[in-house]
Amino acid sequence: MAQYKRILLKLSGESLMGKKQYGIDEVRLQEYAAQIKEIAGMGVEIAIVIGGGNIFRGLSGASKGFDRVKGDQMGMLATVINSLALSSALETLGQKARVYTAVPMHPIGEHYSPARAIESLSRGEIVIISGGTGNPFFTTDTASALRGVEVGSEVMLKGTRVDGIYTADPEKDPSAVKFDKISYDEIYNRGLKVMDLTATTLCKENHLPIIVFDMDTVGNLSKVMNGENIGTLVY
Repeated sequence: MAQYKRILLKLSGESLMGKKQYGIDEVRLQEYAAQIKEIAGMGVEIAIVIGGGNIFRGLSGASKGFDRVKGDQMGMLATVINSLALSSALETLGQKARVYTAVPMHPIGEHYSPARAIESLSRGEIVIISGGTGNPFFTTDTASALRGVEVGSEVMLKGTRVDGIYTADPEKDPSAVKFDKISYDEIYNRGLKVMDLTATTLCKENHLPIIVFDMDTVGNLSKVMNGENIGTLVY
């Protein structure tokens, strides 16, 4: 039995690049789709939010002279592209999926509402919610927390390229120590960059636990759902 009945899975856009320098690595995309279909087969209801950093990141665009609002809107469109790609990969495997967009974008996707998304989840469809929050100045981490709360997820799974939360960036500091679990407040106090503060606060105030884990290792998603102690639990 899966540990959770309904989850919000946050995927990194940058991880979708796989071994490429830009865009979508088809091998990584297929690996993600297969892992998601596997846990759907366990009866888990899955809502997904994907970042857009493999195509365009609004904040970095602003640092290069783009207007911040327009840059963030470009980033929102990047998340739509990634969502369509994942939806296509899932459907190729025979798994029903539905793309919702934070702003009206028919016929590319249905305009998101919590009620529509929950109805899709109850039908066994993978719900992919794109376009961030639909507003500039908010990250896809914040969108993930918001959507997770709105659709009644029991947990937010943050799939990254590292296997949890460390005292420092393990890619830069080999002495960094991994946490098995950590409180929201300790993340604040230590200044750890797990997610932006808005997202973390939203999870804390709505009692939505977060599990940060390595999504790029095939099989890890099902291990999390089976209750294996991988990644880091934020509570």
